[in-house]
Amino acid sequence: MFSLGSAPQRTIAELEPKYGSVVWLKLGSVNTMAVLTAKAAAELFKNHDLSFADRSIVETMTAHGYHNGSLALAPYGSAWRVLRRICTVEMFANKRINETGEIRGRCVENMLTWIEKDGNGNGNGIPVGRFVFLAAFNMLGNLMLSRDLVGRSRRREWNSMGLKRRANRDMGIAFGIASGYVKERIKQREKGGGNMRDFLDVLLEFEGYNGESGKLSETEIIIFILGTHNGIPKIVKSAKKIAGNILAGTETTSTTIEWAMTELLRNPSTMAKAKDEISNIVVNTEKFQENHIDNLPYLQAVIKETLRLHPPLPFLIPRRAVRDTNFMGYFVPKNTQVFVNVWAIGRDQECWDDASCFKPDRFLGTNTDYRGQHFELIPFGAGRRMCVGLTLGHRMLHFVLGSLLHEFDWELESSVGPEDVDMKERMGITVGKLVPLKAVPRKCVMSDVGSRELEM
Repeated sequence: MFSLGSAPQRTIAELEPKYGSVVWLKLGSVNTMAVLTAKAAAELFKNHDLSFADRSIVETMTAHGYHNGSLALAPYGSAWRVLRRICTVEMFANKRINETGEIRGRCVENMLTWIEKDGNGNGNGIPVGRFVFLAAFNMLGNLMLSRDLVGRSRRREWNSMGLKRRANRDMGIAFGIASGYVKERIKQREKGGGNMRDFLDVLLEFEGYNGESGKLSETEIIIFILGTHNGIPKIVKSAKKIAGNILAGTETTSTTIEWAMTELLRNPSTMAKAKDEISNIVVNTEKFQENHIDNLPYLQAVIKETLRLHPPLPFLIPRRAVRDTNFMGYFVPKNTQVFVNVWAIGRDQECWDDASCFKPDRFLGTNTDYRGQHFELIPFGAGRRMCVGLTLGHRMLHFVLGSLLHEFDWELESSVGPEDVDMKERMGITVGKLVPLKAVPRKCVMSDVGSRELEM
């Protein structure tokens, strides 16, 4: 098992030329099948999705029954379908997302203000990923709990590799914090106070579908809050850092934006092309808004290319065979763990020219996207267990990156050239940069004729 190294997605991808698009592994006592090409992924999701609809659960995910109540980890079945419907109908429906646009705008505006203050025109780099994390965290915090959960000065330390004993302890702390939010809201509702109707209200009011009794317990609501979006519990080092345990999808957003900014800074002409496109659409002194996104095909291409090369979850969330299955001529026993190596698929030579190069232009004039129908690009998965928060994630990624490029001109620190940027990965909840990106923001202002200038 340890021979997979610190970047298992790379190690397993290197097996494809010798062993083919489907590889059988024995990780300790766990039978594991790895899917390494777009063709094999298409076969899996189009013809065998139901056979591999369960999740592979490790010990740290079972703390406090987390795996049974989390949408991403729950066993496939009627209870899971109820959880997913709550999300698709109540939380991630387009109408609901449109209604909460003002909240996201405020969170992004705060992020831009914090960046401007920390940048301070002194030429020092700021940790881009940290500020994006704060904004994304508060976006989801407001969507679910109608409150900012962190401020500019809050710092978090992550440790997702603890043993089950540690997971039980830290998840217990998380449960306590989240339980406080729930009890506070229940008291507000009993007193008739508060005009908000966020996702917590939806969960408290839920009575089931089609006349079936299905009121959620407090524990189920807490698990839902802790696991929303990608469903993997974060294990933290202390109660003071517990805010990071809530709203797990935040790290997916911040990791992707950090990689996107890294690639753009390594490719100045691509950065310039993206900024020029935004300048042509977002005129005069306007702020970047979500309604600009559809008119920015190059910005969309940058996000797609980033997700192709740097999928946050390189194996998605591992699946499990629910029964003995014949897959592409191979017998796959029940309970086999399944890795869909989207990192390898994003470099599949049959699908991508110059697969290792960052070239957003490859997506211009094509309809290829990451919504689960083009199996060469599936960073959010596909099939029944595709990421339920994709629509919101799409908005957040483009809104945050577009705002960063519109408000600031970015440079690497003076001691770092484009070819010197460290691109090594770290394996954690998501695959982020081993060395966090530091970049220098310089505030842009608009001249009277609408052209962009640097604020010195």
